[in-house]
Amino acid sequence: MNKTIRRASVFCLLMVLALLVRATWVQGYEAKALADDEHNRRKTIAQYAQPLGDIIVAGSPVTGSKETTGGDLRYKRTYTQGELYAAVTGYSSQAYGATQLEGVYGDVLDGTDDRLKNPKDLLTGEQATPGNVLTTIDPGVQKAAYEALGDDKGAAVAMDPKTGRILGMVSTPSYDPSKISGTADGDAWKALLDDEDKPLVNRALRQPLAPGSTFKLVVAAAALENGLYGSVDERTDSPDPYTLPNTSTVLRNENASAPCANATLRTALQYSCNNVFAKAAVDLGQDKVKNMADAFGFDTEKLDVPVRAAPSVYPTGMDEAQTALSGIGQFEVTATPLQMAMVTSALANGGELAAPHMVSRVTDGDGTTLEESGDDDRERVVEESTAKQLRSAMVTVVEEGTGANARIPGAEVGGKTGTAQNGVDNSNTPYAWFTSYAKDRESGEEVAVAVIVEDSGSARSEVSGNGLAAPIAQKMMKAALER
Repeated sequence: MNKTIRRASVFCLLMVLALLVRATWVQGYEAKALADDEHNRRKTIAQYAQPLGDIIVAGSPVTGSKETTGGDLRYKRTYTQGELYAAVTGYSSQAYGATQLEGVYGDVLDGTDDRLKNPKDLLTGEQATPGNVLTTIDPGVQKAAYEALGDDKGAAVAMDPKTGRILGMVSTPSYDPSKISGTADGDAWKALLDDEDKPLVNRALRQPLAPGSTFKLVVAAAALENGLYGSVDERTDSPDPYTLPNTSTVLRNENASAPCANATLRTALQYSCNNVFAKAAVDLGQDKVKNMADAFGFDTEKLDVPVRAAPSVYPTGMDEAQTALSGIGQFEVTATPLQMAMVTSALANGGELAAPHMVSRVTDGDGTTLEESGDDDRERVVEESTAKQLRSAMVTVVEEGTGANARIPGAEVGGKTGTAQNGVDNSNTPYAWFTSYAKDRESGEEVAVAVIVEDSGSARSEVSGNGLAAPIAQKMMKAALER
């Protein structure tokens, strides 16, 4: 063999070896990454090759699948009462991906999760029968929240204080996920994106806003836990009106005739006295208030229920005037409805916060449990005596103060109203808040709720936590106690 042929043969052999190495690398090391790549059409085809598993509420599926006509995606997702449960399910779209529970448990619902596969499936790569996701949502509570919010822009969360189970979660305006589940829903998708009310945003979890006076519960807890005041009935050192430290700005109370000067914490919660809680925040110092807020769940970066909630924030690096404003839930304090429900839930549960969750079990197609959410994951936030005192003060708010619209016959109801400033110099319509708990005096059934109404269309003078948010909370609590 002459030199030229020999060199050509060696070169060809090296090229073949290189191709074999590359093919082995791609099929072995890179196979999973390529299969999981969002641009891999085969993944989407496999995802919708069979009916999807279901998201289940109280034993009944609120999702389904429908066979398509034409195209290479055989099935698409459908929803029962889609607008009612959108904040829970999210959407599963052939064109736009998946969110909420549809996204978190996508592999279980489309049958690609390895836990669904038997040994033969793992060897052959066959797609398994999809699994199901069982939620903690109570349909009565969910419906009560959705109907009570109505055309308002806002959100509501209800949870069981003892277990942390989320019983209801609604965000309005809502949307029907069925209308964007296919590949030819571009107009509906664009309309949702262009809607200034942002219906795709889950306000219950993903939109923290100023909590206003509902945050006074956190400051009151910090005052008791740190010994600033010995009880909710001890008179405070709180001048009225109160001038913000190192400024000439006078912080006034909404009700000028309220007995807020040196008021007890009970009276201050009853009349929502700004001077008391602004002064308490300054006296405590921002670090102690932050420690208390963080114990309730503020500033948690990974709060998964299992959908991740946006962090609620208590700011740092404030001067004394800013610290005072933070004490009434203003300045840069932000909270989601979930977070404020957690505050009330911990107080209702004797000072222990049960981890919030809205999925009880994940199963395979035969109903065998793949994972289960425990109801005993809890942490102590405040002493039981502190929680008891604050519950008593919250009952005073409902029975004798600003939360009268939350009353339920036959139940102990405690709450806190809030009207939070919105925009520069409060130029926009304020937010109406209400957070509360209720306990049936006979059955012992309990629930904690938080509601925000961002915009109801009401005149500015008519915006209040008691007027707008408390009636919604009352209906949710009543439905929960009747379970």
